[in-house]
Amino acid sequence: MAETNTLDQADVVDILKRAGYLMLTTAGEGGKLLSHPMSPQQVTDDADVWFFVGLQGDQAVALRKDPHVNLAISEAGNWLSVSGQVQFVDDQAKIDELWNDEAGAYFEGGRQDPNLGLMKVITDSAQHWGMTGGKLSAVAQMVKAKVTGDRPGGGSATTEL
Repeated sequence: MAETNTLDQADVVDILKRAGYLMLTTAGEGGKLLSHPMSPQQVTDDADVWFFVGLQGDQAVALRKDPHVNLAISEAGNWLSVSGQVQFVDDQAKIDELWNDEAGAYFEGGRQDPNLGLMKVITDSAQHWGMTGGKLSAVAQMVKAKVTGDRPGGGSATTEL
């Protein structure tokens, strides 16, 4: 991203693809918000995100009742918030395509584990707050602002996906 006051779908896709982990927030009983660390398995050019999920867990139960979610990513000087809705997908070929050793650590039965679920977050909008220049530059800007008392540079932008 060249500027922090502009954001388009390609920017969102780029940030999501670089994220090894993100926080997925769901609404539980009574609207209580809960966040879970998740590892994206794939990010599409449409900014949709695929995940593996345990089908018997509280998270899956909550998502069946209310599919609205938020994905959040934070790194030095940059924050991304993406809203969307979860769709559970029954597709063994897609599971096989996305399967990896990390997923195997969570699902003892492997690709055939009866608890293994596949979900796709269909994103609809994103907001980004950040500073130019990447992590090192952002850290330097924050340190400089702390020492000088000035506000660090940066901006925010929102886009529909």
